Amino acid sequence: MSAARLRRVAVLVLGGAKPLDVGIPAQVFTTRASMPYEVRLCGAAPGLVTGGDGLSYHVADGLDALAWADIVFVPGYRFPDREDPPQAVLDALITAHDRGARLAAISTGAFALAATGLLDGKRATTHWHYTRALAAKYPLVKVDENVLFVDEGSMLTSAGAASGIDLCLHILRGDLGVAASNHAARRLVAAPYRSGGQAQYVPRSVPEPLGERFAATREWALHRLGEPLTLETLARQAAVSPRTFSRRFVDETGYTPMQWIMRARIDMARELLERSERSVEQIAADVGLGTGANLRLHFHRLLGTTPSEYRRTFAQGE
Repeated sequence: MSAARLRRVAVLVLGGAKPLDVGIPAQVFTTRASMPYEVRLCGAAPGLVTGGDGLSYHVADGLDALAWADIVFVPGYRFPDREDPPQAVLDALITAHDRGARLAAISTGAFALAATGLLDGKRATTHWHYTRALAAKYPLVKVDENVLFVDEGSMLTSAGAASGIDLCLHILRGDLGVAASNHAARRLVAAPYRSGGQAQYVPRSVPEPLGERFAATREWALHRLGEPLTLETLARQAAVSPRTFSRRFVDETGYTPMQWIMRARIDMARELLERSERSVEQIAADVGLGTGANLRLHFHRLLGTTPSEYRRTFAQGE
């Protein structure tokens, strides 16, 4: 990754900031030799910021860091529905966005982005406890309470703190490819990829043991992507009927079982394209798609590019 362009990340710590929400982007993107990111924590002004849950933060930078950053993270903060951030903060966010920076909110940080007006007409999410409040306060925002995160290009939002990890890994995947994202997930001991369309939480009517069984089935499938995998095969592994498996699987992941399998196969192909010299035909066989033509078809349908173009983009870290 040494050849990759350095990306500058600002984590904007507002009053009442939630500790996990601040820590997630700071840890995922923290400056290290293997990661082409530079991270700065900032606030409305340099100095002490009183956070939530009994913690405070000493930030070295003020809003000038937003003029420096390529990505600005806004962690969640307490009582977001009661009072907007200072106007100077909102103006700095707007200016950063206008010059091309991506703005990414974790949990209730979405309220700060909504207060700028930049989310008007766009999809967004936040912690499930606050989705109705966000929709009521900012009716022009298309609030989706049933997803882990939303990517609207230059504006990204996520649900609760754990979903902030998913959002950060999603950004890493787009910037550096699947291999870098999976490496970061292993370092965090986190799931390598949960789609933005996955539900924030499983309905209480779904028994917990069944949820665990489905998670085990997904893990089982990930180790067998090169083998024939059908709905019946997956349902048999989970010890439920195909109809029950399909319905509950959609509830948990936002995808049908075979859509999920296809995306997992394409992800495995992406990592092989990034990290190996294997041909497209060989990779197609490795991931269970049979032929290079079949791989190219689904690769283009899901990613809008070809395996060869993807390899040129990511194999050498840009």
